[in-house]
Amino acid sequence: MSNEKEYLPKIAMSIIAHPDDQDFTIAGTLAKWAKAGCKVISVLITSGDSGSNDVTKGADYKPVLAKLREAEQQAANAVLGISETVFLHYPDGELVASLALRKELTRLIRIYKPDVVVTGDPSGWFYGNGYINHPDHRAAAEAATYAVFPSAGTRLIFTDLLEAGYEPHDVKRLYIHGNEKSDTWVDISETIDIKIEALKKHVSQSDTHEVDKWIREWANEEGKEKGLEFAEAFRVMILKSEE
Repeated sequence: MSNEKEYLPKIAMSIIAHPDDQDFTIAGTLAKWAKAGCKVISVLITSGDSGSNDVTKGADYKPVLAKLREAEQQAANAVLGISETVFLHYPDGELVASLALRKELTRLIRIYKPDVVVTGDPSGWFYGNGYINHPDHRAAAEAATYAVFPSAGTRLIFTDLLEAGYEPHDVKRLYIHGNEKSDTWVDISETIDIKIEALKKHVSQSDTHEVDKWIREWANEEGKEKGLEFAEAFRVMILKSEE
């Protein structure tokens, strides 16, 4: 961390768009928290059913691929020590930050009551000059951010949730990965091998063969500013002070 003792939540929720997004980005932190006794819930908004450019596959392959990628994510989460995985089954490649999605994420936050929600950066359009951020990533991050605040903690937003018995819950911290103004660095030296092992469970994705190289290079680059060999960097919004 940058200026405080490293924070350890009791319950954390990861909200991402596709299988493997979490394992490319924040899995070292989630594995570290899980090892320390944190209950981690992984929420996948889509099942990655568009994640193939195989010319031999047609539209009827999409449900097959979705099941395959869900199984891969379950295997990855088992490696990370994640206790529960939730799939929302939105169409891959067509995600928007709709009110319906925000309400669904609000319901999950009220059910699981995480201290921390971890997601991507809804403002991230371009990374370097070689990667345009996937629109699903931005949509997932936007819906997650606004589910955290103001929706999860405000009684009279989504009153049908209240009527169904889902009481408001205030998330203490929002961890945003991929933001240009990082202020918090989690040392993942003890979990980087676990992160790599988890990412390798996504065998349907043809580009996983260089994960050892990529993940170590990225984690080294993220940790460099703070003198850490391997780190994941976040912008952290502290929304509720600890008692």
